[in-house]
Amino acid sequence: MDITVNFWEILKTFGLVFFNAWWLILVWPLWYLFAIIWMEFVAFYSKDSFNGKYKWTMLEIIPPREIERGPKPMEMIFTGLSGVITTPNTFDIYLNGFFRQDPFSFELVGEEGRVHYYVRLLSKSRNLLEAQIYAQFPEAQILEVEDYCNKFPKIVPNRDWDLWGADFDFTQKDLFYPIKTYDQFEESITGEMIDPMAALIEQLGTLGPGQHIWLQYMLVPIPEGESFKAGATLMNKLKGKPVAEQMSVFGHLVDVFSKIIPALSGPVEFKAATKKEEAPLDTRLSPMERDVLKAVEENLGKNFFKTKMRMIYIGKRTGFDKSHIGGFVGAIKQFNDLHLNGVKPEAISKTAGIIFSAAKRADFRKRKIYNRYRNRNMDGFNLMFSTKELATMFHFPNITVKSPALTQVSSKLGSAPANLPIE
Repeated sequence: MDITVNFWEILKTFGLVFFNAWWLILVWPLWYLFAIIWMEFVAFYSKDSFNGKYKWTMLEIIPPREIERGPKPMEMIFTGLSGVITTPNTFDIYLNGFFRQDPFSFELVGEEGRVHYYVRLLSKSRNLLEAQIYAQFPEAQILEVEDYCNKFPKIVPNRDWDLWGADFDFTQKDLFYPIKTYDQFEESITGEMIDPMAALIEQLGTLGPGQHIWLQYMLVPIPEGESFKAGATLMNKLKGKPVAEQMSVFGHLVDVFSKIIPALSGPVEFKAATKKEEAPLDTRLSPMERDVLKAVEENLGKNFFKTKMRMIYIGKRTGFDKSHIGGFVGAIKQFNDLHLNGVKPEAISKTAGIIFSAAKRADFRKRKIYNRYRNRNMDGFNLMFSTKELATMFHFPNITVKSPALTQVSSKLGSAPANLPIE
Protein backbone atom coordinates (compact mmCIF):
# COMPACT_ATOMS: atom_id res chain seq x y z
CA MET A 1 0.00 0.00 0.00
CA ASP A 2 2.79 2.36 0.85
CA ILE A 3 4.50 1.60 -2.44
CA THR A 4 1.31 2.43 -4.34
CA VAL A 5 0.89 5.71 -2.49
CA ASN A 6 4.49 6.66 -3.12
CA PHE A 7 4.12 5.76 -6.79
CA TRP A 8 1.11 8.04 -7.27
CA GLU A 9 2.76 10.79 -5.26
CA ILE A 10 5.78 10.63 -7.55
CA LEU A 11 3.59 10.78 -10.67
CA LYS A 12 1.68 13.71 -9.17
CA THR A 13 4.94 15.53 -8.51
CA PHE A 14 6.14 14.95 -12.08
CA GLY A 15 2.81 16.15 -13.43
CA LEU A 16 3.02 19.31 -11.35
CA VAL A 17 6.57 20.01 -12.51
CA PHE A 18 5.59 19.49 -16.17
CA PHE A 19 2.51 21.72 -15.81
CA ASN A 20 4.58 24.60 -14.40
CA ALA A 21 7.71 24.19 -16.54
CA TRP A 22 6.42 22.75 -19.84
CA TRP A 23 7.76 25.77 -21.70
CA LEU A 24 11.33 24.81 -20.80
CA ILE A 25 10.91 21.59 -22.78
CA LEU A 26 9.75 23.53 -25.85
CA VAL A 27 12.47 26.19 -25.72
CA TRP A 28 14.89 24.38 -28.01
CA PRO A 29 12.35 23.26 -30.65
CA LEU A 30 10.83 26.76 -30.73
CA TRP A 31 14.26 28.40 -30.96
CA TYR A 32 15.25 26.07 -33.79
CA LEU A 33 12.04 26.90 -35.68
CA PHE A 34 12.52 30.63 -35.09
CA ALA A 35 16.12 30.49 -36.33
CA ILE A 36 15.02 28.83 -39.60
CA ILE A 37 12.26 31.39 -40.24
CA TRP A 38 14.49 34.32 -39.31
CA MET A 39 17.32 33.15 -41.58
CA GLU A 40 14.90 32.79 -44.49
CA PHE A 41 13.59 36.30 -43.81
CA VAL A 42 17.07 37.84 -43.62
CA ALA A 43 18.33 35.95 -46.68
CA PHE A 44 15.59 37.29 -48.93
CA TYR A 45 15.01 40.80 -47.56
CA SER A 46 18.43 42.03 -46.48
CA LYS A 47 20.17 43.94 -49.27
CA ASP A 48 23.56 42.85 -47.93
CA SER A 49 22.65 39.16 -47.63
CA PHE A 50 23.97 36.31 -49.75
CA ASN A 51 20.78 36.35 -51.83
CA GLY A 52 20.80 40.14 -52.03
CA LYS A 53 22.33 41.79 -55.09
CA TYR A 54 25.50 39.82 -55.69
CA LYS A 55 26.46 39.74 -59.36
CA TRP A 56 27.14 36.46 -61.09
CA THR A 57 29.56 35.86 -63.95
CA MET A 58 29.72 33.04 -66.51
CA LEU A 59 33.18 32.20 -67.82
CA GLU A 60 34.17 29.81 -70.58
CA ILE A 61 37.57 28.17 -70.11
CA ILE A 62 39.26 27.23 -73.38
CA PRO A 63 42.10 24.82 -72.55
CA PRO A 64 45.44 24.70 -74.42
CA ARG A 65 45.71 22.33 -77.36
CA GLU A 66 48.51 20.13 -76.00
CA ILE A 67 48.51 19.51 -72.25
CA GLU A 68 51.30 17.17 -71.21
CA ARG A 69 50.25 16.98 -67.58
CA GLY A 70 47.48 15.03 -65.88
CA PRO A 71 44.71 16.18 -63.50
CA LYS A 72 47.14 17.23 -60.73
CA PRO A 73 47.18 20.92 -61.82
CA MET A 74 43.38 20.96 -61.64
CA GLU A 75 43.60 19.67 -58.09
CA MET A 76 45.80 22.67 -57.27
CA ILE A 77 43.16 24.97 -58.80
CA PHE A 78 40.39 23.51 -56.64
CA THR A 79 42.62 23.80 -53.58
CA GLY A 80 43.26 27.47 -54.39
CA LEU A 81 39.52 28.13 -54.61
CA SER A 82 39.27 27.22 -50.93
CA GLY A 83 40.69 30.70 -50.36
CA VAL A 84 37.13 32.09 -50.43
CA ILE A 85 36.43 30.45 -47.06
CA THR A 86 35.61 33.02 -44.39
CA THR A 87 34.66 32.70 -40.74
CA PRO A 88 31.39 34.58 -40.13
CA ASN A 89 30.47 36.05 -36.78
CA THR A 90 27.02 36.10 -35.20
CA PHE A 91 26.23 39.48 -36.78
CA ASP A 92 27.03 38.12 -40.27
CA ILE A 93 24.86 35.06 -39.75
CA TYR A 94 21.73 36.48 -38.16
CA LEU A 95 21.67 40.01 -39.59
CA ASN A 96 23.34 39.65 -43.00
CA GLY A 97 22.04 36.19 -43.82
CA PHE A 98 25.42 34.44 -44.20
CA PHE A 99 24.50 30.77 -44.51
CA ARG A 100 27.20 29.29 -46.75
CA GLN A 101 30.58 30.01 -48.32
CA ASP A 102 30.84 31.49 -51.82
CA PRO A 103 29.79 28.85 -54.40
CA PHE A 104 31.25 27.83 -57.75
CA SER A 105 29.52 25.93 -60.54
CA PHE A 106 31.85 23.92 -62.81
CA GLU A 107 29.98 22.71 -65.88
CA LEU A 108 30.89 20.40 -68.75
CA VAL A 109 28.58 21.05 -71.70
CA GLY A 110 28.02 19.08 -74.87
CA GLU A 111 26.44 21.35 -77.50
CA GLU A 112 25.46 19.55 -80.71
CA GLY A 113 28.77 17.70 -80.83
CA ARG A 114 30.96 20.49 -79.41
CA VAL A 115 32.36 20.38 -75.87
CA HIS A 116 32.74 23.44 -73.63
CA TYR A 117 34.07 24.08 -70.12
CA TYR A 118 32.14 26.69 -68.12
CA VAL A 119 32.43 28.13 -64.62
CA ARG A 120 29.65 30.21 -63.08
CA LEU A 121 30.73 32.15 -59.98
CA LEU A 122 30.26 35.35 -58.05
CA SER A 123 31.91 38.26 -59.86
CA LYS A 124 34.01 39.06 -56.79
CA SER A 125 35.66 35.60 -57.09
CA ARG A 126 36.60 35.99 -60.75
CA ASN A 127 40.15 37.24 -60.14
CA LEU A 128 40.82 34.33 -57.80
CA LEU A 129 39.71 31.76 -60.38
CA GLU A 130 41.62 33.38 -63.24
CA ALA A 131 44.81 33.57 -61.19
CA GLN A 132 44.55 29.88 -60.29
CA ILE A 133 43.91 28.78 -63.89
CA TYR A 134 46.63 30.94 -65.46
CA ALA A 135 49.10 29.75 -62.80
CA GLN A 136 48.65 26.15 -63.97
CA PHE A 137 47.71 26.72 -67.62
CA PRO A 138 49.30 29.99 -68.87
CA GLU A 139 48.15 29.35 -72.45
CA ALA A 140 44.48 28.88 -71.57
CA GLN A 141 41.87 31.46 -72.56
CA ILE A 142 39.14 32.70 -70.22
CA LEU A 143 36.18 34.46 -71.81
CA GLU A 144 33.17 36.05 -70.18
CA VAL A 145 30.07 34.72 -71.96
CA GLU A 146 26.33 34.72 -71.62
CA ASP A 147 24.75 31.90 -69.62
CA TYR A 148 24.10 29.16 -72.19
CA CYS A 149 20.89 28.22 -70.33
CA ASN A 150 19.36 31.49 -71.57
CA LYS A 151 19.40 30.15 -75.14
CA PHE A 152 16.72 27.61 -74.23
CA PRO A 153 13.01 27.99 -73.40
CA LYS A 154 12.20 28.80 -69.79
CA ILE A 155 9.76 25.89 -69.60
CA VAL A 156 10.88 22.44 -70.71
CA PRO A 157 9.42 20.00 -71.69
CA ASN A 158 7.19 21.67 -74.25
CA ARG A 159 5.95 21.00 -77.75
CA ASP A 160 9.42 21.19 -79.32
CA TRP A 161 11.82 20.25 -76.50
CA ASP A 162 12.18 17.29 -74.15
CA LEU A 163 14.70 16.39 -71.46
CA TRP A 164 15.94 13.74 -69.06
CA GLY A 165 17.78 14.60 -65.87
CA ALA A 166 18.92 13.37 -62.46
CA ASP A 167 20.94 14.39 -59.45
CA PHE A 168 23.71 12.02 -58.41
CA ASP A 169 24.06 10.07 -55.19
CA PHE A 170 26.85 7.96 -53.68
CA THR A 171 26.76 4.18 -53.99
CA GLN A 172 28.03 3.99 -50.37
CA LYS A 173 26.08 5.44 -47.45
CA ASP A 174 29.10 7.12 -45.88
CA LEU A 175 30.08 10.42 -47.54
CA PHE A 176 33.81 10.00 -46.94
CA TYR A 177 34.53 6.85 -48.89
CA PRO A 178 36.49 8.17 -51.91
CA ILE A 179 35.75 7.38 -55.53
CA LYS A 180 38.40 6.14 -57.96
CA THR A 181 40.92 8.95 -58.41
CA TYR A 182 43.31 9.82 -61.23
CA ASP A 183 46.30 7.95 -59.78
CA GLN A 184 44.31 4.71 -60.28
CA PHE A 185 43.95 5.28 -64.04
CA GLU A 186 47.59 4.49 -64.84
CA GLU A 187 48.39 1.70 -67.27
CA SER A 188 50.19 -1.04 -65.32
CA ILE A 189 52.82 -1.80 -68.00
CA THR A 190 53.76 1.58 -69.49
CA GLY A 191 52.84 3.68 -66.46
CA GLU A 192 50.98 6.15 -68.69
CA MET A 193 47.73 7.65 -67.52
CA ILE A 194 44.49 6.69 -69.26
CA ASP A 195 42.64 10.00 -69.20
CA PRO A 196 39.09 9.39 -67.87
CA MET A 197 37.87 12.59 -69.56
CA ALA A 198 38.33 10.95 -72.96
CA ALA A 199 35.19 8.82 -72.61
CA LEU A 200 33.08 11.78 -71.46
CA ILE A 201 34.27 14.03 -74.29
CA GLU A 202 33.82 11.38 -76.95
CA GLN A 203 30.28 10.71 -75.75
CA LEU A 204 29.46 14.43 -75.87
CA GLY A 205 30.95 14.56 -79.35
CA THR A 206 28.32 12.11 -80.66
CA LEU A 207 25.44 14.54 -80.07
CA GLY A 208 23.58 15.55 -83.20
CA PRO A 209 21.88 18.84 -84.15
CA GLY A 210 19.57 20.17 -81.47
CA GLN A 211 20.91 17.75 -78.80
CA HIS A 212 22.71 18.85 -75.62
CA ILE A 213 24.09 17.22 -72.45
CA TRP A 214 24.93 19.32 -69.39
CA LEU A 215 26.98 18.06 -66.44
CA GLN A 216 27.06 20.35 -63.41
CA TYR A 217 29.17 20.37 -60.23
CA MET A 218 27.83 23.01 -57.85
CA LEU A 219 30.57 23.47 -55.22
CA VAL A 220 30.73 25.10 -51.80
CA PRO A 221 34.09 24.83 -49.95
CA ILE A 222 34.20 23.27 -46.50
CA PRO A 223 36.42 24.95 -43.85
CA GLU A 224 39.69 23.12 -43.22
CA GLY A 225 39.50 20.46 -40.55
CA GLU A 226 35.73 20.06 -40.53
CA SER A 227 35.79 17.23 -43.05
CA PHE A 228 38.52 15.39 -41.13
CA LYS A 229 36.55 15.62 -37.88
CA ALA A 230 33.41 14.41 -39.65
CA GLY A 231 35.32 11.49 -41.18
CA ALA A 232 36.91 10.41 -37.88
CA THR A 233 33.93 8.14 -37.15
CA LEU A 234 34.48 6.29 -40.42
CA MET A 235 38.20 5.86 -39.73
CA ASN A 236 37.51 4.45 -36.25
CA LYS A 237 35.00 2.06 -37.78
CA LEU A 238 37.51 0.87 -40.38
CA LYS A 239 40.16 0.43 -37.66
CA GLY A 240 37.74 -1.65 -35.61
CA LYS A 241 37.61 0.83 -32.75
CA PRO A 242 34.36 1.16 -30.78
CA VAL A 243 32.29 4.11 -31.92
CA ALA A 244 30.47 6.01 -29.21
CA GLU A 245 26.75 6.24 -29.82
CA GLN A 246 25.52 9.78 -30.26
CA MET A 247 22.29 10.27 -28.30
CA SER A 248 20.06 13.30 -28.77
CA VAL A 249 18.51 15.33 -25.94
CA PHE A 250 15.21 13.56 -26.56
CA GLY A 251 16.99 10.21 -26.34
CA HIS A 252 18.49 11.13 -22.97
CA LEU A 253 15.04 12.15 -21.67
CA VAL A 254 13.54 8.86 -22.79
CA ASP A 255 16.41 6.99 -21.17
CA VAL A 256 15.87 8.82 -17.84
CA PHE A 257 12.09 8.36 -17.74
CA SER A 258 12.37 4.69 -18.72
CA LYS A 259 14.37 4.03 -15.56
CA ILE A 260 12.05 5.85 -13.13
CA ILE A 261 9.51 3.06 -12.67
CA PRO A 262 12.15 0.29 -12.24
CA ALA A 263 13.86 2.54 -9.69
CA LEU A 264 10.74 2.49 -7.49
CA SER A 265 11.10 -1.22 -6.78
CA GLY A 266 14.85 -1.35 -6.39
CA PRO A 267 18.24 -0.07 -7.53
CA VAL A 268 18.83 0.31 -11.25
CA GLU A 269 21.85 -1.51 -12.62
CA PHE A 270 23.88 0.02 -15.43
CA LYS A 271 26.04 -1.92 -17.81
CA ALA A 272 29.67 -1.84 -16.82
CA ALA A 273 32.07 -0.62 -19.48
CA THR A 274 34.28 -3.46 -20.62
CA LYS A 275 37.62 -2.88 -22.22
CA LYS A 276 38.52 -5.42 -24.85
CA GLU A 277 42.12 -6.06 -25.80
CA GLU A 278 42.69 -5.41 -29.47
CA ALA A 279 45.06 -7.23 -31.77
CA PRO A 280 47.53 -5.18 -33.84
CA LEU A 281 45.96 -3.40 -36.78
CA ASP A 282 48.07 -5.24 -39.38
CA THR A 283 46.79 -8.61 -38.20
CA ARG A 284 43.14 -7.58 -37.82
CA LEU A 285 42.72 -6.11 -41.29
CA SER A 286 42.93 -7.91 -44.61
CA PRO A 287 45.08 -6.42 -47.40
CA MET A 288 41.98 -4.96 -49.07
CA GLU A 289 40.74 -3.46 -45.78
CA ARG A 290 44.14 -1.84 -45.27
CA ASP A 291 43.98 -0.35 -48.78
CA VAL A 292 40.51 1.05 -48.07
CA LEU A 293 41.67 2.58 -44.77
CA LYS A 294 44.70 4.12 -46.48
CA ALA A 295 42.55 5.60 -49.26
CA VAL A 296 40.09 7.11 -46.76
CA GLU A 297 42.86 8.61 -44.61
CA GLU A 298 44.66 10.13 -47.60
CA ASN A 299 41.42 11.55 -48.97
CA LEU A 300 40.50 13.16 -45.65
CA GLY A 301 43.79 15.07 -45.76
CA LYS A 302 42.50 17.12 -48.74
CA ASN A 303 40.25 20.16 -48.88
CA PHE A 304 36.60 19.23 -49.36
CA PHE A 305 33.67 20.74 -51.21
CA LYS A 306 30.00 20.15 -50.57
CA THR A 307 28.80 19.23 -54.05
CA LYS A 308 25.55 19.02 -55.95
CA MET A 309 26.22 16.87 -59.00
CA ARG A 310 23.54 16.65 -61.68
CA MET A 311 23.17 16.07 -65.40
CA ILE A 312 20.55 16.98 -67.99
CA TYR A 313 20.04 15.70 -71.50
CA ILE A 314 17.95 18.27 -73.37
CA GLY A 315 17.11 18.25 -77.04
CA LYS A 316 14.64 18.78 -79.84
CA ARG A 317 11.98 16.09 -79.88
CA THR A 318 12.72 15.28 -83.53
CA GLY A 319 16.19 13.92 -82.70
CA PHE A 320 15.78 13.01 -79.02
CA ASP A 321 17.70 9.76 -78.45
CA LYS A 322 17.79 8.30 -74.93
CA SER A 323 20.75 6.09 -75.83
CA HIS A 324 22.94 9.16 -75.17
CA ILE A 325 21.86 8.98 -71.51
CA GLY A 326 23.11 5.44 -70.99
CA GLY A 327 26.36 6.19 -72.80
CA PHE A 328 27.10 9.28 -70.73
CA VAL A 329 26.12 7.73 -67.37
CA GLY A 330 28.26 4.73 -68.30
CA ALA A 331 31.22 7.05 -68.88
CA ILE A 332 30.68 8.55 -65.43
CA LYS A 333 30.69 5.09 -63.85
CA GLN A 334 34.39 4.73 -64.67
CA PHE A 335 34.97 6.75 -61.49
CA ASN A 336 33.29 4.05 -59.38
CA ASP A 337 35.24 1.63 -57.19
CA LEU A 338 33.29 -1.31 -55.77
CA HIS A 339 35.56 -1.46 -52.71
CA LEU A 340 35.35 2.27 -52.04
CA ASN A 341 32.67 4.55 -53.50
CA GLY A 342 30.99 5.66 -56.68
CA VAL A 343 28.20 7.84 -58.03
CA LYS A 344 24.84 6.89 -59.48
CA PRO A 345 21.70 8.75 -60.57
CA GLU A 346 19.55 9.45 -57.52
CA ALA A 347 16.29 7.52 -57.88
CA ILE A 348 14.06 10.20 -56.34
CA SER A 349 15.33 12.88 -58.76
CA LYS A 350 15.08 10.90 -61.99
CA THR A 351 12.66 12.42 -64.46
CA ALA A 352 10.31 9.45 -64.63
CA GLY A 353 6.82 8.85 -63.29
CA ILE A 354 5.70 5.63 -61.60
CA ILE A 355 2.33 3.88 -62.02
CA PHE A 356 -0.40 6.52 -61.61
CA SER A 357 -0.32 9.55 -63.96
CA ALA A 358 3.23 8.58 -64.94
CA ALA A 359 3.51 11.05 -67.85
CA LYS A 360 2.33 14.04 -65.80
CA ARG A 361 4.58 13.16 -62.88
CA ALA A 362 7.52 12.76 -65.24
CA ASP A 363 6.88 16.19 -66.78
CA PHE A 364 6.69 17.71 -63.29
CA ARG A 365 10.07 16.22 -62.37
CA LYS A 366 11.55 17.42 -65.67
CA ARG A 367 10.44 21.01 -65.06
CA LYS A 368 11.70 20.82 -61.49
CA ILE A 369 15.23 19.62 -62.27
CA TYR A 370 15.47 21.97 -65.26
CA ASN A 371 14.73 24.99 -63.05
CA ARG A 372 17.10 23.74 -60.35
CA TYR A 373 19.88 23.44 -62.92
CA ARG A 374 19.28 26.91 -64.35
CA ASN A 375 19.21 28.44 -60.84
CA ARG A 376 22.25 26.42 -59.70
CA ASN A 377 20.20 25.17 -56.78
CA MET A 378 21.83 23.00 -54.08
CA ASP A 379 18.76 21.97 -52.10
CA GLY A 380 18.43 18.33 -51.16
CA PHE A 381 21.15 15.71 -50.78
CA ASN A 382 24.73 16.90 -51.36
CA LEU A 383 27.85 14.87 -52.01
CA MET A 384 31.24 15.46 -50.39
CA PHE A 385 34.19 15.52 -52.79
CA SER A 386 37.84 16.24 -52.09
CA THR A 387 39.93 18.36 -54.42
CA LYS A 388 41.54 15.17 -55.76
CA GLU A 389 38.17 13.61 -56.57
CA LEU A 390 36.94 16.78 -58.26
CA ALA A 391 40.12 17.04 -60.33
CA THR A 392 39.60 13.45 -61.48
CA MET A 393 36.06 14.13 -62.71
CA PHE A 394 36.57 17.66 -64.05
CA HIS A 395 39.89 18.51 -65.70
CA PHE A 396 41.26 19.52 -69.07
CA PRO A 397 42.17 16.45 -71.17
CA ASN A 398 45.82 15.71 -71.78
CA ILE A 399 47.66 15.40 -75.07
CA THR A 400 46.46 11.82 -75.66
CA VAL A 401 42.85 12.98 -76.19
CA LYS A 402 42.46 13.92 -79.87
CA SER A 403 38.76 14.67 -80.09
CA PRO A 404 37.61 17.22 -82.68
CA ALA A 405 34.61 17.94 -80.44
CA LEU A 406 36.76 19.72 -77.85
CA THR A 407 37.05 23.50 -78.04
CA GLN A 408 40.75 24.35 -77.58
CA VAL A 409 43.13 27.26 -78.04
CA SER A 410 44.17 27.19 -81.71
CA SER A 411 47.72 28.41 -81.21
CA LYS A 412 50.23 29.12 -78.49
CA LEU A 413 50.16 32.51 -76.84
CA GLY A 414 53.47 34.26 -76.29
CA SER A 415 54.42 37.35 -74.36
CA ALA A 416 55.32 40.56 -76.15
CA PRO A 417 59.05 41.23 -76.80
CA ALA A 418 60.76 43.25 -74.10
CA ASN A 419 62.13 45.78 -76.66
CA LEU A 420 58.77 46.42 -78.35
CA PRO A 421 58.50 50.21 -78.98
CA ILE A 422 55.47 51.85 -77.37
CA GLU A 423 54.23 55.17 -78.73
